[in-house]
Amino acid sequence: MTDKVPIRQLPTGVPGLDAVLGGGLPEFSFNLIAGAPGSGKTTLAQQIMFALAEPGRPALYFTVLGEPPVKMLRYQQQFAFFDASKVSDSIRFINVAEEVLKGGLSQILKRIVQEVEAASPSIVVVDSFRTAVRTAERRPAGPFEMEQFVQDLGIHLTGWQATTFLVGEYVTAENVENPIFTVADGLLWLYQSVDRNSVVRKMQVVKCRGQASIPGLHTFRITEGGIQVFPRVIVAAEEMPEPASSGVRPRPRPRVSTGIEPLDEMLGGGIPAGYSVLVAGPSGSGKTVLATEFLAEGTRRGEPGILAVFEKRPREYSEIVAKGKTLGRLVAEHQITVIQSRPLDLSIDETLHELTTAIRRHNARRLVIDSLSGFELALAPTFREDFRESLYRMVAALTGLGVTVMMTAELEDSYVDLRFSPHGTAFLTDAIIMQRYIELQGQLKRIIAVVKVRGSAHKKELRAFEITEDGIVVGEALGGYVGLLTGHPEVTKGAAPAAHGRSPRRRGR
Repeated sequence: MTDKVPIRQLPTGVPGLDAVLGGGLPEFSFNLIAGAPGSGKTTLAQQIMFALAEPGRPALYFTVLGEPPVKMLRYQQQFAFFDASKVSDSIRFINVAEEVLKGGLSQILKRIVQEVEAASPSIVVVDSFRTAVRTAERRPAGPFEMEQFVQDLGIHLTGWQATTFLVGEYVTAENVENPIFTVADGLLWLYQSVDRNSVVRKMQVVKCRGQASIPGLHTFRITEGGIQVFPRVIVAAEEMPEPASSGVRPRPRPRVSTGIEPLDEMLGGGIPAGYSVLVAGPSGSGKTVLATEFLAEGTRRGEPGILAVFEKRPREYSEIVAKGKTLGRLVAEHQITVIQSRPLDLSIDETLHELTTAIRRHNARRLVIDSLSGFELALAPTFREDFRESLYRMVAALTGLGVTVMMTAELEDSYVDLRFSPHGTAFLTDAIIMQRYIELQGQLKRIIAVVKVRGSAHKKELRAFEITEDGIVVGEALGGYVGLLTGHPEVTKGAAPAAHGRSPRRRGR
C-alpha cells in the first residue's frame, strides 16, 4: 500500500475563505468561480492572485472580451490587496480577444498553452471563460469540441502544476450538463440577492475535491480591503449539552454575579458561567440597566465585557450609573468595549464574526446584546426568515467560547398570555429573567422574577424593584398577593401582604 501524498493548501488572502474551503486552496487545483454579473467574481479571482503571486510564483491573467486589462486595473487598484509592484513582474495580463474572434476554441487553447509554456506560471486565471466559450460556440464545430477543449485545458494546466481559475457568468440551472462543472476540482458559486432595500452577497463551495469544506451559503462583503467571507456557523458536537441519559453527571459550573445580590440569590447563587440569559420585559422596565450592572460587576471582578448595541446609540449608555461609575467611564478605561451595528443588511454570521473577534481581542468573559428586537431589525430581510435557527447557532458558538451572554428582549405587557421573547426564542437560552409592570394600591410597580435556570434550582417568587441613582434595588418577595400577573392582584385572605419597598439589604456585595 502506497503512502498518502499530502495536498498542499495555499492561503487565498481572502479573510474567512480558507476556513470555508477547509484550510486553504488545494495547490495545482483546477477551479471555477461562477456567478451572475456583478456578484464579485473578478474581484475574488484577483484578490487570490495578488495574494499568491510573487517572483518565484508568477501568475498569468488572461482576459477575453470583457474589460480590457487597463480598465480592469483602473478599478482593481482601488482595493487594498492591489500591489502595483507585482504587475508586469510577478503578474502578467494577456488579452486573447483576437484568438476568440478569429480562431475559436482551438486557437484559444493554443495561445494559452504557448504563454504558459513560456512563463511557467504557478497561477493562471481565464476571465471570462464563459465569454470565450459563447463566442466560439457560434462557429461551426464538432459536437464534442467543447468537452475536448475543457479536458485538454485542464490536463495541460494541471500537468504544468499551475493552480487555475476559470471565471464565468453562469446561473445555477447550467451546472447539470456543462462539462466544466465535472472537470473542475473546485467550484465557488457567488450570489447577489436584492430583498426590498437590502443587498446580500453569498458564496457557496459547491465542490472542493479532497477537502472537507463548510457546507451551506456564507455571506460576504466587498469593502475597500476586498472580499471578506463570514463562514456559516456550525455548532460543534462539543458545544451541545450532554444528554441526560448519558449517565455522566456534569460538573457544577462556577457562578457569575449579576452585581445585584438579591437577584443572585433568586438565581440560586448567580448565573452559571457560560450560560445564555434572556432578560425580557416591556419598554422602560429596566432591562438595559440590569445588563449594564452585569457588565460593571464583571469589571470589578477583572472580567472585561462587550456591549453589542442594536437599538440605542452608545452615548445614551454613557450616563448609566453602575457600581459607582458611569458606563462611559468604564468604556473610556477599556474595561467595557461597545460594538454598534445599525445597518439594515447584516447577517448572523457577520455579527458573530465581529463579536468573536472582539471577545478574543479583549479576552472578554461577559457579553450583552441589547436588544434582540433591534438585532432582528438590523438583519437583512432574508435572514429574518430563519431568525430562530440563526440565533441558536450564534448563541451556541458564543457560549462555546466560555462567555456568559445576556440578551435583552422587549415585550409588551400582556395579562392574557405569558410570553418571554418574540418568535418563541426563549427556549434557546439557559436562563430567563422576567421584568413586568403591575398596579398595586394605585401605583405602578416594577417586578422581577427568575423564570428558569437550566439544570439548577432557583427561587420562584416575585419581587418588586426600583431603579435609583445607584442602580437596581430589589425588594422582598411580594407575599400575601394572588393574581399579580393577571392584572387583577388581590390580597390573600387572612394574610398581610409583604412590603414592596426597598430591601434592607440594598444591592451590592
